[in-house]
Amino acid sequence: MPDQRRTPPADDGQGGAGDGRQDWPGQRLGLPQAGPRSVARLGRRVGALLIDWAVAYAVGYAFFDGSGLAMTVTFVLVQIGFLVTTGGSLGHLALGMRVVPMRGGQLGAWRPAVRTLLVALVIPAVVWDLDQRGLHDRVAGTVLVRV
Repeated sequence: MPDQRRTPPADDGQGGAGDGRQDWPGQRLGLPQAGPRSVARLGRRVGALLIDWAVAYAVGYAFFDGSGLAMTVTFVLVQIGFLVTTGGSLGHLALGMRVVPMRGGQLGAWRPAVRTLLVALVIPAVVWDLDQRGLHDRVAGTVLVRV
């Protein structure tokens, strides 16, 4: 079977509500409807986030007497560390997802840092476009895909 992976279009890659209708999230980005490289859907995203916060809570209670600040810092550090080294957080990897840059190439260090800090602020993570990319992904120039 031929490889159906495509690179995103040459535009700014940001998209938005005014960019027209599409049949599935990621279609205008050149991503498949289902399977590997397709946009990860809400259920997996929420599950991954719950796993990541559960790890942060466990560390916070085990080592820092349940300090909210310690849990948040743990969440941020674990997210950045795993995104830089493996391309996904613990939750992403457990549920078969990976964060990839829109333009291809390496994820680098700045994208995971920006993305994670925005996720920790919550609001950017709940503001999505037609491709189900949160504001945190749009600012960082990334997309969460299935593997």
